[in-house]
Amino acid sequence: MRGSTGARLAVAVWALTRVALLLCVTKVITLSGPDVTSDVSVIYHGWSEVLKTGTYPQSDVTWQYPPLAALAILSPSLLPFLDYASAFFVLAFVCDLLVLGLLLYAGRGGGRSVAGAWVWVAGVPLLGTTAYARYDVMVTAVAVAALLAGLRHPRLLGVLAAVGALLKVWPALVLAGTARGRRTRLAWTAAAVTAAGLLVGCAVAMPGALAFIGAQRDRGTEVESLGALVFHVARQFDWQGRVEFHYGSMEFLGPHVPLVSTLALGLSVLAFGWLVVWRLRAREFGVSTPADAAFAAVLLFTTTSRVISPQYMLWLVGLAAVCLVFRDSRMVLPAGLVLLATGFTQWEFPFGFTHVVTSDATGVTLMFLRNGLLVAATLIACRRLWRRTVPRAACDGGGSAVRSGLGREAEPVGS
Repeated sequence: MRGSTGARLAVAVWALTRVALLLCVTKVITLSGPDVTSDVSVIYHGWSEVLKTGTYPQSDVTWQYPPLAALAILSPSLLPFLDYASAFFVLAFVCDLLVLGLLLYAGRGGGRSVAGAWVWVAGVPLLGTTAYARYDVMVTAVAVAALLAGLRHPRLLGVLAAVGALLKVWPALVLAGTARGRRTRLAWTAAAVTAAGLLVGCAVAMPGALAFIGAQRDRGTEVESLGALVFHVARQFDWQGRVEFHYGSMEFLGPHVPLVSTLALGLSVLAFGWLVVWRLRAREFGVSTPADAAFAAVLLFTTTSRVISPQYMLWLVGLAAVCLVFRDSRMVLPAGLVLLATGFTQWEFPFGFTHVVTSDATGVTLMFLRNGLLVAATLIACRRLWRRTVPRAACDGGGSAVRSGLGREAEPVGS
């Protein structure tokens, strides 16, 4: 009964907060700070007009997305009775509702919880209008669906992971925690076949489908990234650099920026290396492991990225929500830290973005708080994932490894 009451309350709070978001993005309610909806009304709309001519906007350096992103950009055409921006916001609302429905459905039964739904209910408004003014909510819906479908259908997990990856790359990481053996073979094979087929189809259908592969090469250090903290502090000591709009975001340009950008890439390589080592050593795969691993993996690559755009937090909120569907997940604390970081993200963008761009005391404090929370969440999530899945070396010739289920493939609850 308590679970049913909690679900109904979550739906009610979701409805109230999402109506408020819709009123804000449609400018019925006007908020302070930059207009975050211009990406939809100007940039996305412009891309859609190019896509309708039968080609990707490859001459636009801000187009840095995989080919299926075109579907998200063209999706407002499904609602021809609305203008482009209004149709996009309605579809974002629908995807938001879809995620809530999936989390509530998955949270029923033994070993499950509505806590995951509550993370989503709270996380989206903590990010604010940016959640509906970027297509990331659509991508997150695909990733959430992939993880939850994978509980019973590993092939469907692979298909949805491939679709998500060709929308915005990062959903490929939902495959990181599939149980060894048959589940991994089915999921990874389905993902590879689906991705290859879609890539070939897109490349044949329209020129420029593969331009995204090299699009990120010349990105610098974005002002909200972890590496940017170096320059926020350096500006207090007369560092001779500047902030400019570059490759679709506000970036630091000037002395030592290429070095910091290279170091950030190095951190991402190290993060990938850790993930590979974890994958090779992990043996104890429980029902929450795929979600926990996906959450930890996306935390690793988000935190070490040269760019941490505000909408990236939506990925982490969605994956944290899936983790907390399972009562045995160890990701409660990292999920809480992500929610706090999401609140600070809205505070720094859009409300305090001028402070961030000018690196004043308020801006520097906000960036240290937000990025510090992300670093803490990443380290805790990775440590807990490792301790949960990698058995300790046995002192009795391997007996404890056998007792802990070494090499066994855990079946999901209710399968």
